[in-house]
Amino acid sequence: MLNRVIRGIAGTFILISLLLAVYVNINWLWFTAFVGVNLLQSSITRWCLMEDILKKFGIKDEKAHNQKSGSKI
Repeated sequence: MLNRVIRGIAGTFILISLLLAVYVNINWLWFTAFVGVNLLQSSITRWCLMEDILKKFGIKDEKAHNQKSGSKI
């Protein structure tokens, strides 16, 4: 669940920033680049700020949830 939410947020941010770049100002592409750099950084370091934020809001990680309940996927 957590990974799906993170991917959804990242995709939404990218699409919104692209629309803003087309209709408002080309400089919104810097926000697109920022999201891309954060995705790349999280793939290398295995740390994601958005993951920490979502966990504080109570979004559960599927792997951690399944290990606690003993079910296998």
